[in-house]
Amino acid sequence: MNHAGLLSLVQWLSPSFPVGSYAYSQGMEAAIDRGLIPDAAALQHWLAAVLAEGAGAADTVLMCHAMRPEADLAALSDLALALAPGRERYEESRELGAAFTRIANSLTRQDRPPLSYPVAVGAAAGGLGLAAADVAPLFLASIAANLVQVAVRFIPLGQTEGQQVLANLHPLINRVAAAAPETGLDQIGTAALRADLTSLWHETMDVRIFRT
Repeated sequence: MNHAGLLSLVQWLSPSFPVGSYAYSQGMEAAIDRGLIPDAAALQHWLAAVLAEGAGAADTVLMCHAMRPEADLAALSDLALALAPGRERYEESRELGAAFTRIANSLTRQDRPPLSYPVAVGAAAGGLGLAAADVAPLFLASIAANLVQVAVRFIPLGQTEGQQVLANLHPLINRVAAAAPETGLDQIGTAALRADLTSLWHETMDVRIFRT
């Protein structure tokens, strides 16, 4: 494996990489507020649906396609934004992608235009000398880790409980990530309806902490 490329990828997907992902909950704030995610068990069930049947799986497929040398990045970015279930999720993908692109461009001396988040990550990762099968599980795990931290702060949930949830999701993450590189764009579909609905509910909350 290309260890230099892997180190760069880990840096880009770290919570400390300054794209602002900590400010987004993908609708989980509204779900927690309505009592839908009261504890660690409910959190694990919720995240499993998002990662396997929702935006997590779809974004990982898009990220893998963006790694391909022949990828039409603009079209992939448009598709990623079209798959957003509402205004806030659309803005999340666009704003995170723009921030990621700006920082990655400065580190890699590229001049890519702003892209939606999964496509921006895939476009940058394509130059690291890594296979999509190696990048996909780390990308999906970074999504899960960010959402776990939302729960740790807002349920509230202990850090140890949050890390146990994340560890319990590793087999699922590996399964979803293994399928992503071979999944065609016409096979993308999501069925995490409650997660999508709560992202819409979030838009109407009077008081909130997170942007989505």
